[in-house]
Amino acid sequence: MPTDELFDVLAAVGAERCLLLGDDAAGLRAVLVIDDVTLGPAAGGIRTMRYPTLAAAVRDAARLARAMTYKNALAGLDAGGGKVVVIDRPELDRPAAFARLGQFVQELGGLFRTAGDVGTGGDDLAHMARSCDYVHTDEERLADAVARGVLRCIEACAAERDKPAGASGLRVAVQGCGAIGGAVARRLVDAGAQLVVADAVAERATVLAEQVGAEVIDPGDVLSADVDVLAPCALGGVITADSVGQLRCWAVCGAANNTVADAAAADALRARGVLYVPDVVSSAGAVIAGIGKTVMNLADTTPLIDALGDTAKTLLEQSAASGRNTEELAIELAQQRIRANA
Repeated sequence: MPTDELFDVLAAVGAERCLLLGDDAAGLRAVLVIDDVTLGPAAGGIRTMRYPTLAAAVRDAARLARAMTYKNALAGLDAGGGKVVVIDRPELDRPAAFARLGQFVQELGGLFRTAGDVGTGGDDLAHMARSCDYVHTDEERLADAVARGVLRCIEACAAERDKPAGASGLRVAVQGCGAIGGAVARRLVDAGAQLVVADAVAERATVLAEQVGAEVIDPGDVLSADVDVLAPCALGGVITADSVGQLRCWAVCGAANNTVADAAAADALRARGVLYVPDVVSSAGAVIAGIGKTVMNLADTTPLIDALGDTAKTLLEQSAASGRNTEELAIELAQQRIRANA
């Protein structure tokens, strides 16, 4: 990848700090982007997946790091945004690679705080934690924190549609049945929702469905499912300007990062009258639970998580009044907080 191309990729999203981390013996190839530290240390998870090129990995890390900057600002955290992507490849020796990644993160001295994300499991984080003080390994607690925030945001959607019972009685499609999707499903069932679930790995969907009493549908049918709410909880970019036409739900609110592919998709949702809570709000529970405890020294982070519902309510009301999409409004609100603290 030519040097100029690397800088062009970073410039396209406004990222200024990018570290390429490698260890031949461990097969490690990783990209760490620190997007902004105006409000505090950068915080963001570690995604492990295959990328066709280094440029694609850098682009994904930069895009996700920027989303974390906005997420942390909107959540009221003393933290900026960052992200790591680990390139999954045959040479990757996961125990050795994540142990080495932990050493790299430790050397930053707390400038970057991290946890898991898609493709990165508890064993990977445990290997990091052997040499790193800045990685959160309590996956179950963080997943439940995300789920609590998603529930509060779905309740905000229900209120916007004059449904006083909140999530109770709503039919919700949960896309993605991993740790996060499973936690979201359990929170929703406890709140009285009826679920359909889908996952690219059929066994995961089947197991979760049995646990929560949900119906399993084919992953290819989830966008067109006849439900009230679609809750994407897997990879991002599932909502495009074209795919919006398939939706039969009246709200989209989930835990996946970068749910909408671009501004055109957010505009298309608004034009269709589909309520959308940006994932920079709805998925913030985990980073609140982590940063609230380790950086802000909060004894109880649940008030900040519950406040995500208030932020969602504000964005939905502003969108209805202005005709602008909620994604645009969320970014604007986050940028206001960052500028105020610059």
